[in-house]
Amino acid sequence: MRRRISLTMAALVVGALVLVGLATLGLTQLDSVHETQSELVAETEGLANGVEAELSTGRHHDLLDVLHSTVSVLKGPLEQEGEVLAVSRTGTFYNPLDPSQPAKLPSGLSAQDIWTDQFISGTQAVSGHKGRLAWAAELLPTPVPVGQGINLNVVVILAREAPSGLGAAGTWFAVTAAVTVLISLLAADRLGRRIARPLQQTEVVTRRIAAGDLGARVGLAKREGHELVSLANSVNQMAASLARAQRAQRQFLMSVSHDLRTPLTSIRGFAEALSDGTTSDVHYAAGVILSEARRLERLVGDLLELAKLEAGAFSLNCVTVDLSDVASDATQGFEPAAAHLGLSLEMTSTEAGPLFCDADPDRLAQVVTNVVENALKYASSKVTVITSARRGQPTLSVEDDGPGIAREDLDRVFERLYQSASAASRKLGSGLGLAIVQELVEAMGGNVSAESPVSSAGGTRLVVTLRPPRPAAGPSGVAAPRDERRLATPLAEADAAGPAPTAVPAEGTARSPAPD
Repeated sequence: MRRRISLTMAALVVGALVLVGLATLGLTQLDSVHETQSELVAETEGLANGVEAELSTGRHHDLLDVLHSTVSVLKGPLEQEGEVLAVSRTGTFYNPLDPSQPAKLPSGLSAQDIWTDQFISGTQAVSGHKGRLAWAAELLPTPVPVGQGINLNVVVILAREAPSGLGAAGTWFAVTAAVTVLISLLAADRLGRRIARPLQQTEVVTRRIAAGDLGARVGLAKREGHELVSLANSVNQMAASLARAQRAQRQFLMSVSHDLRTPLTSIRGFAEALSDGTTSDVHYAAGVILSEARRLERLVGDLLELAKLEAGAFSLNCVTVDLSDVASDATQGFEPAAAHLGLSLEMTSTEAGPLFCDADPDRLAQVVTNVVENALKYASSKVTVITSARRGQPTLSVEDDGPGIAREDLDRVFERLYQSASAASRKLGSGLGLAIVQELVEAMGGNVSAESPVSSAGGTRLVVTLRPPRPAAGPSGVAAPRDERRLATPLAEADAAGPAPTAVPAEGTARSPAPD
């Protein structure tokens, strides 16, 4: 790449020099022609004035001989051609010494080049150029007798090849161009090395990252340039993000393994006790096995649910639904569990009537269930469920009076199997509930957030904001049309929304059927 950069920059410099050289040569040549043309006009006017002065003496033929001699002298040192001719009013040129002989114009010129309106009027010298050949002509106003009673006007014509315009400057330009190209090659090679070196370092680091070394980082100084430093920072951020994801995945697998092994150990222990006949309380052992089996079923079910949500393999049938009604039904299902845990569970609404939102009723019930269940895990004495309309949007708030969540951990609340390190939680649910809540709420067009602390004693509030109902398409009172969002996958077709989950009491107690 360094060689390509060097060659590209050298080619650009050479191309620029060629263009500048050609433009300079063209403009210099044009200026040289115009300057020569101006000089010829001045010389022609001087000769014409001298001829006019001599004509007034009456020595016409001698005058013509003198004029021819003068023009001949001018040809040598000035490298120009000059002629003194007689011309009729019709534009025909004659030899003034012998009108029977054809007139000889300076080489490269024709009568059509000289014969113009200005020339006919005889008021001023006319000039022009053909390529590099510049010429000037002036018509004397006084006719001259050329024999046999013929009077013709006399015209003085001078022509000269304009100089090239560069001369010695062309040689210096070539030398300067060669030096410039050499300097550009050296500068391009150095610049290519400076650009290629950080890119090569970045390439090495990305290969190490791809090979699994997520601790590899690109180290570039700020002097390398904003773009290269930005690229290095992006690679470093990517590596850090992958490392965090790997740690989170490892932690997730460890947590899942622990949560799976704990009930399996209990099931195996009590099953062996029943098989060996070493336990006298068969009913209690069976109850523990059933409770732990349901716990396993809940965990596996939530893992499958979360996998479907993250893969987009689920269905949503959004309609206009009363948030307060759904929240009330789901909250009532937790009242036995809350009473068993010695907690107060309250449900209130700030709206006098229904609080409609646009959501899937079954998925909304699952959201409420998971949020309330999470609050019961950490509450000290009370859980409050509130439905309200914040800034015109249906909102569900679930608040507990537990120890709260550290500010730096608020963004991690919705991670899979996240558990606050500052608060002991009850064994309730699978630990995946809030991750599922986030996926479902965002899929329904809403958002969920965590606030902590909510009082001086601590506490946590989870706020779920949903979309307001869409305007009805029909007459007043007619519900908005169904909004079915399905992904074309086999799982989506098989994943019909089930009934709203029911509450799960504390471990070691009789339980109602576990939620799906």
